[in-house]
Amino acid sequence: MIKIDINKELIGSNGKMNLDVNLHIYKGDFVALTGLSGSGKTTLLRIIAGLEESNSHISVNGKIWQDEKTNIPVQKRQIGFVFQDYALFPNMSVIENLLFVKNDIKLANELLEITELSKLKNRNVTTLSGGQKQRVSLCRALMNRPKLLLMDEPLSALDPAIRTKLQDEILTLHKKFNITTIMVSHDPSEIYRLSNKVVVLQNGIVIKEGNAKDVLLKTSGSAKFSFEGELLDIVKIDVIYVAIISIGQQLVEVALSEDEAKGLEIGSKVRVSTKAFSPTISL
Repeated sequence: MIKIDINKELIGSNGKMNLDVNLHIYKGDFVALTGLSGSGKTTLLRIIAGLEESNSHISVNGKIWQDEKTNIPVQKRQIGFVFQDYALFPNMSVIENLLFVKNDIKLANELLEITELSKLKNRNVTTLSGGQKQRVSLCRALMNRPKLLLMDEPLSALDPAIRTKLQDEILTLHKKFNITTIMVSHDPSEIYRLSNKVVVLQNGIVIKEGNAKDVLLKTSGSAKFSFEGELLDIVKIDVIYVAIISIGQQLVEVALSEDEAKGLEIGSKVRVSTKAFSPTISL
């Protein structure tokens, strides 16, 4: 079990705030860490890794990583990192990047096979696509068989098809090596697919914690569907008003009464829900 009790004053999106997080994470958990920008997610990962000072108590399987007397350096914390910046050695091939971490050719080949990089192992990493580079970064993070894998929005810069493919590979590696994982993500579908536990941060504190279904699904009462989006415009057509709302990568139109239109402000976050709806699903 990983016990995390972190306290640190920092500057968030709304000014000074106190990062105050207490978590218990079990071996093999895949924890998705989410919340608004500036809520303390990346700082939390950096503190766990030992990259930032704080008043914290962190223990892993009974071993103290940090408390008032102890602060194990980052290189001894048995942590793997995967961030948006691939941080690969540009003068090395794919296999050389992995073996630089640990000279274990068997493990390196196994990781490359799972991530479909075997045929590219002798290629210089500068010749790879973004998705391929992120695969190499993921494999390299696992070369030391870490006790804890930390990922900070590792797939956010990739296109949807590659992102989905890499999600599958991350899940395969997570299950095969049973590595406890904490990943920062803002993507609900990614969180739902990968995690067994979701932690939502707001202004430095945990406001929600549970499985993805309980945390992410926001329908209430008899509502069948509920989506959050941004109100882009309200257009009057004859006697009705039409709200144009951005939900994910889609634009939707919702008919409003005059009173409803008056109560809305362009640019605000809104929730679209319906009670009576017969959906159809098509490819």
